[in-house]
Amino acid sequence: MRIDQIQIKTNDIQKTKAFYQNIFGLFILENDQKSITFQAGTSILKFVEDKEFNSIYHFAFNIPENQLEEAIQWCKNKVDLIVLEDKSVVTNFENWNAHSIYFFDHNGNLLEFIARHDLNNEQIGEFNSASILNISEIGIVTESPLKLGNQLIEEHGLHFFSQNTNTDKFAAIGDHDGLLILVQPTRNWYPTQIPSESNPVKVTLENNENIIELTF
Repeated sequence: MRIDQIQIKTNDIQKTKAFYQNIFGLFILENDQKSITFQAGTSILKFVEDKEFNSIYHFAFNIPENQLEEAIQWCKNKVDLIVLEDKSVVTNFENWNAHSIYFFDHNGNLLEFIARHDLNNEQIGEFNSASILNISEIGIVTESPLKLGNQLIEEHGLHFFSQNTNTDKFAAIGDHDGLLILVQPTRNWYPTQIPSESNPVKVTLENNENIIELTF
């Protein structure tokens, strides 16, 4: 399953532009007074401005599975990586065979670079903005993750992520290429103490050559 596009809200287009263009180096596909759209690897990241919006999203980008350390170095002069309890900045997801680093954008969204070692996507050379492969995760907040997950499976032929322990507090739909992360409201976004909130999200997925458009 691949995430072709996500559309989320921002309360400040200019802050969004400053971060994703000037710091992250993503290419702007479209930009007007109310929205801005970036190319993020093979995915599209679109923000729509809502001055009243006062919340955050969590989403992740796949990076080459062999370049986590290079990504850490690239981030050093751009963002403050979140330091974990063990004083490291790297999370080891053993069941997922992946390592991640976390940081915030200018709007307070929780971002993640994830190196998934089950993917054959290693790259040689310097890590830069072109090394961002695609949007790999988007967090969806729902009262019943399992109920929503089963609904997506029944209606769209999707599937739970087999390497995740899916519960009614936390579930994942998809695979290493793309995941919908389903969580209950007020569950803290790892690795922070920020409680999750249900915010509008539009997602375009590609699964078995079928295009699926979802609105949450």
